[in-house]
Amino acid sequence: MSFKQLAHGFDKLDLHSLPSPCYVVDEAKIEDNLRILHYVQEQSGAKILLALKAFSMYSLAPLVMKYLKGVCASGLNEAKLGREEFNGEVHSYAAAFRPQEFAQIVELSDHVVFNSCSQWAHYREQALSYKNSKEKLSFGVRINPQHSEGETPLYDPCAPCSRMGIRIEDMAQLNFQGLSGLHFHTLCEHNFDPLARTLDAIEKNYGQYLHQVNWVNFGGGHHITREDYDREKLIHRIKAFRQKYNVEVYLEPGEAIALNAGVLVTEVLDTLHNSMDIAIIDASATCHMPDVLEMPYRPVLTGAADAGKKPYTYRLGGPSCLAGDVVGDYSFDRPLHAGDRFMFEDMAIYTMVKNTTFNGINLPAIVVWDSTTQQTKSIKHFSYRDFKQRLS
Repeated sequence: MSFKQLAHGFDKLDLHSLPSPCYVVDEAKIEDNLRILHYVQEQSGAKILLALKAFSMYSLAPLVMKYLKGVCASGLNEAKLGREEFNGEVHSYAAAFRPQEFAQIVELSDHVVFNSCSQWAHYREQALSYKNSKEKLSFGVRINPQHSEGETPLYDPCAPCSRMGIRIEDMAQLNFQGLSGLHFHTLCEHNFDPLARTLDAIEKNYGQYLHQVNWVNFGGGHHITREDYDREKLIHRIKAFRQKYNVEVYLEPGEAIALNAGVLVTEVLDTLHNSMDIAIIDASATCHMPDVLEMPYRPVLTGAADAGKKPYTYRLGGPSCLAGDVVGDYSFDRPLHAGDRFMFEDMAIYTMVKNTTFNGINLPAIVVWDSTTQQTKSIKHFSYRDFKQRLS
């Protein structure tokens, strides 16, 4: 039995023709998202980068780079991936750079962003020495506007005691010579209004510095491809900001590129009863959907509803030995049985990039599907070798 999805084009996907578990990414939906982002670029004059930390599916790099300007990396490995697989700019930022990796990061990057006054002071001389050999190389610092818009403290870079960015009261310690840009990242799955309020705070407190730089990176967390996102207001604000400060503006969304573009297909392995009905599936919350436990949140399951809304309610748990490996409680129109298939929605983002092989559980296979042609292509399968190579 399969529980079908009625939105985002996945209703035509034959779940039993796929390996389980597997991520299925709709190439057509990815391109739809990219077209929206390209429109924002064209109308606003901003440059949009793919945040690899959210979506690093390099098999789709040629498609991504038809529309975007490059990628942003959070360390050496992502910078390497960006340079090797994506034909565009590479912007690198880390909370702190490792000394043995810094030269490689500079070599791979077009922009390097420092998190603190002390990091810039430590690497400044070395960083500027590379300018002669890399004409387009640019350096910036991350600021902390201390303006919180996030609802979950774990994902709020402006929460008290945050390690992210330079507060306005600490900017006087900064040697600005050699710096060309400012970077901030304060949002998480937000519409335009939180960005507008953040920019108001930044312009009020960091105005003098905005007039001294060549570029400002607005970071990520912008849900630009969401249906209700006010893209025209975003375009207007970017244009006004660019004109006021005579700067280039960058945005680096991750989720927006692959929003609603992927599902996680899973199969019921067993059912049991312990105070309530329970179904064991072959997908794991802790291994394959880590944000379910970290945020936490309850992912949408196609064909299902909240507990108690339909006749049969089940707690869905993964195959690992972690007692808390639970996706959530869902209700169905009919009882579940071993062999039933269904899919969790919006599983292209922050899944493949965060997976683990805890308990020796294999990673889900990766499949690309085109909802316009109904063609599928198997990209990768994982095995014991992938588990073993991470161990000693």
